[in-house]
Order: sequence, then structure tokens, then C-alpha cells
Amino acid sequence: MAVHPPVIVYPPSPTGGRRVRVDGEILGLAYGLADMARFLRRAGLELDEFGVAQSALIEWRGGGPYVWGASPP
Repeated sequence: MAVHPPVIVYPPSPTGGRRVRVDGEILGLAYGLADMARFLRRAGLELDEFGVAQSALIEWRGGGPYVWGASPP
């Protein structure tokens, strides 16, 4: 069984987006599931948008995978 690093998605910020942390490193600010999938692929986790929304590997804080802040600037 493969061991995956912890993935934490923080609550939406007032200015939009959610901070994404993998194994203690901030990967960036995601504005939707497509951004999440892109960040996680770079971290070695091959998940598409559906997989991101359904994955038990991700801890969603301040709302689940369909809760996002304002649109990107």
C-alpha cells in the first residue's frame, strides 16, 4: 500500500481561493478543483478533479471540495 503525504486545504480566504498544503509545504492558492488536481499532480498524486473531490487523502477545512472563495484576480 502506497503512503501519501497529508494534504490540507484551508478555508476560503476573503480575497478568494484556498491555500493548499502537502506534507507541510504550501503549494499555492487554489481557486477550484482543477487547480487542486494540478497542484497534487506536481506533488506526485495522480488525481483528476473528480478524484480530488472524492479523495479521503485530503482534509478540507472550512468547507468541502465545492466551497470556494471569490474568483481569481
